[in-house]
Amino acid sequence: MFFAVLLLLLGLGSIIALCLPAKAPFGYIAEIYQSGRLIRKIPLNELEEPYTLIIKDENGGSNEIEVRPGSIGILSADCPDHICVSQGFISDSRLPITCLPHRLVIRLRPAQSHISSDDLAPDILTY
Repeated sequence: MFFAVLLLLLGLGSIIALCLPAKAPFGYIAEIYQSGRLIRKIPLNELEEPYTLIIKDENGGSNEIEVRPGSIGILSADCPDHICVSQGFISDSRLPITCLPHRLVIRLRPAQSHISSDDLAPDILTY
């Protein structure tokens, strides 16, 4: 019985540790992509004041993005579904913000200077 309880506690602890996001020691860099092309990099850990910027696509659509110290999000968009706005602000690299009608993706990368691009490449791709 003792070993079953111990095993259960270890399992629960492992699940909790895996679900918690790992914080980047040096913060994050927000990368904004449009149509698969990187258009802006913003170091979120260096900001002192929030600001907004507007990204327009080639068809005239636009997204209003707010950048805050440590987080980024889309405030408004003229796309039909507004899913990008409802995704809220992100402050870790678990999920990107996407606006499919405007082909816009915002994702966070660790701002550690000692990480090379080879370290960020996936080990394996599956389909």
